[in-house]
Amino acid sequence: MAERAPRVGVVDSGLPEALAARVVAARVFVAGPEGGASGTVVADRLGHGSAIAGIIAGLAPQAHLLNAQVFGERLATTPSRIATAIDWLVDEGAELINLSLGLAREHPALAHACERALAAGVVLCAATPARGGPVWPAAIPGVLRMTGDARCAVEEISHLATAQADFGGHVRAPAGVGPSVIAGASVGCAHLSGHIARLLSVRPANLAEVRARLVAQARYHGPERRSE
Repeated sequence: MAERAPRVGVVDSGLPEALAARVVAARVFVAGPEGGASGTVVADRLGHGSAIAGIIAGLAPQAHLLNAQVFGERLATTPSRIATAIDWLVDEGAELINLSLGLAREHPALAHACERALAAGVVLCAATPARGGPVWPAAIPGVLRMTGDARCAVEEISHLATAQADFGGHVRAPAGVGPSVIAGASVGCAHLSGHIARLLSVRPANLAEVRARLVAQARYHGPERRSE
């Protein structure tokens, strides 16, 4: 069976020049009263998005990438900006959207954008810390809550099924892919999106099918056990 090229949206600080041939659409999102979008895409100033996209691209070499740039000089954005980026990615035909970010408060516009994406059949993966209180959009029903798991190698995932997270993935970016300081939940989320994109390269799947296939693929089940 010939492999597909699923469209994967990356909501982050931008993508690296090395992946330019894989990018099929790109747009910058700026803060505004309606979370409006304008301007042309600029180079990734932070390296965060480059690392996230590099992980996904490495695990799913057939995937096409959609660059939704919501971070500029620092890792700070608004719920409206993320919501508008999600709506744009849905319009651009994304099958999977990676959100390696987390906001401390719930926001109706972001919740509604995620609900629209889920209703359109898009799989949403959002980062969440392995412990602590909820973050958004990971806490929105239907969004896959992804984190890092120190047990997992690059090709491994864990099915956590905790109050905080659904799945865990490898916690570090490969050498040479973005800043070496990027680790943890954001990177775990990217690895899991890469695994999902690889599954979607074989055949389309809805959220329930993706979840079931991740569970079946999991190397570990249940949370990490840490000594006190």
